[in-house]
Amino acid sequence: MGTKWENSWHASDVLENGLHREDEICRNARKNCTSCKCPREAHDVCHEEWASVRSRLGLKGDESNGPIGMDPRERGLAWAPPGLPSHKVEEYFSMLPEIAVPRLGTPGERHRDRQLAIQLPKQDLARAYCRHLDPKHASSADDFMAARNEIALDIGSVQEVLERDLECGVCGSSLKYGSLAVSASKLGLLYHPACFRCADCKELLVDLAYCVHDDTLFCERHYAEQLKPRCAACDELIFSGEYTKAMNKDWHSGHFCCWQCDESLTGQRYVLRDEHPYCIKCYESVFANGCEECNKIIGIDSKDLSYKDKHWHEACFLCNRCRVSLVDKQFGSKLDKIYCGNCYDAQFASRCDGCGEIFRAGTKKMEYKTRQWHEKCFCCVVCKNPIGTKSFIPREQEIYCAGCYEDKFATRCVKCNKIITSGGVTYKNEPWHRDCFTCSNCNNSLAGQRFTSRDDKPYCADCFGELFAKRCTACSKPITGIGGTRFISFEDRHWHNDCFICAGCKTSLVGRGFITDGDDIICPECAKMKLM
Repeated sequence: MGTKWENSWHASDVLENGLHREDEICRNARKNCTSCKCPREAHDVCHEEWASVRSRLGLKGDESNGPIGMDPRERGLAWAPPGLPSHKVEEYFSMLPEIAVPRLGTPGERHRDRQLAIQLPKQDLARAYCRHLDPKHASSADDFMAARNEIALDIGSVQEVLERDLECGVCGSSLKYGSLAVSASKLGLLYHPACFRCADCKELLVDLAYCVHDDTLFCERHYAEQLKPRCAACDELIFSGEYTKAMNKDWHSGHFCCWQCDESLTGQRYVLRDEHPYCIKCYESVFANGCEECNKIIGIDSKDLSYKDKHWHEACFLCNRCRVSLVDKQFGSKLDKIYCGNCYDAQFASRCDGCGEIFRAGTKKMEYKTRQWHEKCFCCVVCKNPIGTKSFIPREQEIYCAGCYEDKFATRCVKCNKIITSGGVTYKNEPWHRDCFTCSNCNNSLAGQRFTSRDDKPYCADCFGELFAKRCTACSKPITGIGGTRFISFEDRHWHNDCFICAGCKTSLVGRGFITDGDDIICPECAKMKLM
């Protein structure tokens, strides 16, 4: 098959029936595939020699998976609670998450297979499958398994709740009368089907197999780990008084091995990577970087100097031109090569647009468009203060700080001489603040209002009329002409159009003949009447 397995087989290396036999998956101390490093339970595994969980656990009694005459597979299930009629089986599974329903050909079936491998490890259940048990500890293993089977291990049963006011043994909530519950005879308690879980891994107890420790439910794996250490390599319980502790895990002596080559790391230096231990040789061959200068591996005992995804031995970190060491010194990089400051300057350095001097290697450079400056040279052309990271404004070939630019170029109000930042008013091509553009007489704002001017000074309509406009002979109010107002003039007298009426009959005389009568004007008809 070409693939080496360590307590499991790779999914691509299958037997003729497409599955792996569990009695063929132990090859050495580890429980992982040497090809993909994934755990055994991640692959398809069959358990051909154990037809049921009851036989897997070594328990005596009825091994049927359902009521008499019912095979769960005939109903499309890999397993069903023993003794339940078919309609109750569906009711039971309706109380569980979908992933926990082992329908054939679904993720639920594969989930059950994985949980069988995890919760009921074969090497915990029968000494014949312990590949790394020292013969002198065989009796201890037998005693442990016998005591577990007698005291702690059992399979739950599903039954109807036939009493009222009963509570779930885990959540404490009431059990509905007539509903289904799981009975754990070792504890004499009933549980909601969805509450029948291992107290450690929180998984539903696969096929209702459970162990009891300190009046608490566990799967067999985590029950055993309450009492015995488990080897992190081979996944078997450790019955020896001497074993290795490393990486906060327990290991059989000799099983603490390199993740890559399986050589023992007991008493040896190792490197931890992604929570797996590696011997020095494997770590350096798999993970160590190559030196850009000598092309040799940079071992764990050597200092690894890096720059832009390139690596060097400390002794190889040299200027490409003069070969001086660059350790703890400023250097420059060009075309994937590194240079000391002097060599870089001599070959590649550009010059500052401020002082004209070169940029030495490691010097901070300020850049704007195609121009560049030393940090101290990047300053305002007016106040000479360094700009640094503050805002600035370019104008032609000069750089200004915001304050100096405003002082020199910003638009200023002709009245107050202060900078107009927004919303100004232009009058006679001159800028004003809105608040500064006021009537020259009353100082009321003219922004957005009708106004006129006299001697280049703005006036509101009212003030202009009061100060400069002709007055109506009839009403004595000013005639401003603002807004297209029409008026009548005769000799040295003036009238609003609406005020130019006959003093007698009050009819409008606009466009008609009229006769003066002292200070009054009258129509011809009223003049005739007055002469009669």
